[in-house]
Amino acid sequence: MTVPTAQDISICDEILRLARAAGEVVMEVYESEDLGARSKEDASPVTLADERADALIGAGLRAAFPDIPVVTEEDADSHALAGADRFFLVDPLDGTKEFIKRRGEFTVNIALIENGAPVFGVVHAPALGRTFWTQADGGALAAQTGGAPHPIHVAEADDSALRVVASKSHRDAATDDYIARYDVAECVSAGSSLKFCLVAAGEADFYPRLGRTMEWDTAAGHAVLKAAGGVVDRFDGAGPLLYGKPGWENPFFIARAPSATVRSEPKSAANE
Repeated sequence: MTVPTAQDISICDEILRLARAAGEVVMEVYESEDLGARSKEDASPVTLADERADALIGAGLRAAFPDIPVVTEEDADSHALAGADRFFLVDPLDGTKEFIKRRGEFTVNIALIENGAPVFGVVHAPALGRTFWTQADGGALAAQTGGAPHPIHVAEADDSALRVVASKSHRDAATDDYIARYDVAECVSAGSSLKFCLVAAGEADFYPRLGRTMEWDTAAGHAVLKAAGGVVDRFDGAGPLLYGKPGWENPFFIARAPSATVRSEPKSAANE
């Protein structure tokens, strides 16, 4: 456990409050007839919920911590802050495709980045009533709406019976081919940054991502998983996933419990 500063405690409390408040805004839109869905210039979807939650979180963070820059997915001007040493990184509605399809597996993500690493984060899934967040003194917590918070930690993985979680909306043949290298007991699909949280909570052992993601998609889930004892490494073996890069795009990565052995060769070759 680390000794938190007063600002560390304030940050963790405030990002949790803002994520839950944004979740209420998101659910108001989700339960309405008109989601206001349309395509952005990059062809990705956006809704009224993205925009309203983004405005709420951005304003709240800037008011509470005027000395810490805020980068959000929906504020294109904030993307010029790539390379900053310390900043908040926000995805006001991760899993917009799940939101539009009304499948419930979408999240509000808020993280604090320091020197390229996610140090604090919260992932709130309002439709599922689940929240995962970091503590200022280390460790991670989870809670169901109305329930008491409880500590979470990655599981001790069994390489002969791994539990894998993969993307629901973006899974492809390359991902399936990679998963086939392992002895898998269970493979489930999940949307948004919930995949990180399932590993963090010990409900899955690893999550491979062989597709495009942006930093705001992963930072909060990465922070939670790291606090729960997990790791997120680049798929190419070049080290951990880092934040604040020009363009804000992630390389492929693997999020996992440290006890899950990463394979670079097909399972058949490894067993010869």
